[in-house]
Amino acid sequence: MEALKKNILAGTISPVYFFYGTESYLKEECADMIRTAMFPSEADAAANTHIFYGTDLTPGELISKASEYPMFTAKQLIIVRQFDKIKKPSTKELQKQHDEKFSNYIKSPAEFSVLIFDADQVEKKELEKSSFATLKKYRHDFPAIKAPDLFASNRAKASGWEFDTDALKAFTAYIQPSAREICHEIEKIILYASSRSAEKRITPPDVYECVGISRTYNVFELEKALAERNLRLCSGISLMIMDQEGQKEGLGNIVRFLTTFYIRLWKLSLPDVRQLPQTEIAKILGMYGKQEYFVKNYLTYLRSFSLQDAELAITALRETDAALKGLLPYPDEKYLLLRLMQKLLG
Repeated sequence: MEALKKNILAGTISPVYFFYGTESYLKEECADMIRTAMFPSEADAAANTHIFYGTDLTPGELISKASEYPMFTAKQLIIVRQFDKIKKPSTKELQKQHDEKFSNYIKSPAEFSVLIFDADQVEKKELEKSSFATLKKYRHDFPAIKAPDLFASNRAKASGWEFDTDALKAFTAYIQPSAREICHEIEKIILYASSRSAEKRITPPDVYECVGISRTYNVFELEKALAERNLRLCSGISLMIMDQEGQKEGLGNIVRFLTTFYIRLWKLSLPDVRQLPQTEIAKILGMYGKQEYFVKNYLTYLRSFSLQDAELAITALRETDAALKGLLPYPDEKYLLLRLMQKLLG
């Protein structure tokens, strides 16, 4: 992808592009770069950029549009979204004719048209057939982000900024691993940090202040997020609780609540306990009165945790508690929390 961007910025525009993969934000970004490189003004770009959807046109119909001369500028840009869902002609004979027309055009594309074919995931065998196979030499892959920390770091560097090590850990702890969200959040952080410092370094406080979850949550929502093994949501809920209750006091309350939560799960992990009536289980878990109603929640949560998970979690919670009591060193409560969440769901 970097080579693609370099060529576009240098003004080397290909007559055809096949953007393949699930990262729509990065595909849109490259399409915008091509659009900017092709046209001298936004007015020209608007008049000569045409967006179609594969569900609406057959391969032959697309080529007919690409073969029409632009009206106001030397070139036109045609973007075909959902190309993986290209409309099929009504008969096999027509399909063959359309495929031949498409193939012949791609072999010798018009000088006045630039085509961008945008496709999501396609079965491997389909990529070797008809239209997809014809586009093989024009293909650029945009797969899902597998290393969000590396992607975020490189993205910040491209803007002249750099993450502190702890800031990058905090950022990737509760950001969805999608290019769109990572890029938008980095833009927001840079805008915020620019007003505070000229060092162009992203610090943990920058991340804590700018990246978060807007809703108000409580420890019961935290339980559900843990059972879903959603690291970002767990971190966001916990950080909001700490903001509401005070950093150290809030984290202390979270640790006490989660210690009870995991001890109950540990007890429920024993087969003999799970076979008892719900009333007896409630007594063993220390749940009385109306609390007995929530035993069924714990039985559901148990599907997400093994006995070993509960034991490792209890150990991590004890270490966090020791740090809060001054027995172990730590930089700040938010870092301590994010490290705890990574251990609980790692």
